[in-house]
Amino acid sequence: MPNKPIIKIGHLKITDHLILGITKYKLLKEAESFQYSNIETIPMIGWDYLGDALKENKIDGAFILAPYAMELFHSGMKIKLVLITHKNGSVIIKNKRLNIKKVEDFKGKTILIPFHLSVHMMLLDKLLREKGLDTGVGKDVALEVIAPAQIPEVMSWDESGDIGGFIVAEPYGARVVKDGYGEVFAYSKDLWPNHPCCVFILKDEIIEKYPDAVQEICNSLVNSGLLASQKPDVAAKVGATFLEQPVEIIEEILTEPKDRIKTTELMPVLEDFDKMQNYLTDKKSAMSGKIDLEKFVVTEFAKNAGAK
Repeated sequence: MPNKPIIKIGHLKITDHLILGITKYKLLKEAESFQYSNIETIPMIGWDYLGDALKENKIDGAFILAPYAMELFHSGMKIKLVLITHKNGSVIIKNKRLNIKKVEDFKGKTILIPFHLSVHMMLLDKLLREKGLDTGVGKDVALEVIAPAQIPEVMSWDESGDIGGFIVAEPYGARVVKDGYGEVFAYSKDLWPNHPCCVFILKDEIIEKYPDAVQEICNSLVNSGLLASQKPDVAAKVGATFLEQPVEIIEEILTEPKDRIKTTELMPVLEDFDKMQNYLTDKKSAMSGKIDLEKFVVTEFAKNAGAK
């Protein structure tokens, strides 16, 4: 096919986006070929950069936090959700310098979150509320947004112990544990089993102009998710390069504990997104308003790709 379009996909260097790295690797090594498009993966340092790149038409799609994607749709951006990129995959880390044993011990501290429009915000807020702690400025626990890639450095600076801990996508939790500044407090999978977090969105014009390209990308991503599950050693090597992290950290995240991150169930489930938008609209006012999920989520590509 002459003049194949180059579809630019933004992402962060997190294991939640590993399947994109595996697809990129398969194409590079010619283990797989695309008939209808070429893809270009564009790493970003934080979620706001990803949103800005979408608004400024620098990218055609993104691996992005589901609530942030819903907010962009609510604001009028012409995008669709075509696939989820993983389930589970995040972690709450407590500051090793502090004697934190239970949820109540976070009182009076700051907890870092990667973005306010995130399942991280929802899971953390719910955990704290259930123990009678309120979050926000001047409340029991202050929340501060820090880009995932910057969290390890921020934790290393916190010699006074002002930061109680953080919730973030891997590999930054495992990185802080390895660096000696934190310990696992809880895995996100234990707070909401099999929760979605990041999703693959594309601009409407890409879907309308190149549906065959969208399908083959989704097919590849679903297969990449299966590969990550079946061959974590191989996936870890690819991930180490794609995410610029030590291979042993990526392999640990893919295998210990079981289901720490799942890449085998990428079918979008509307009820899950509804749960997120209800919480983040009603409890936290983080989202501007609820959206019609049936107008936002397109499941046909996931279905055709054999996503579960």
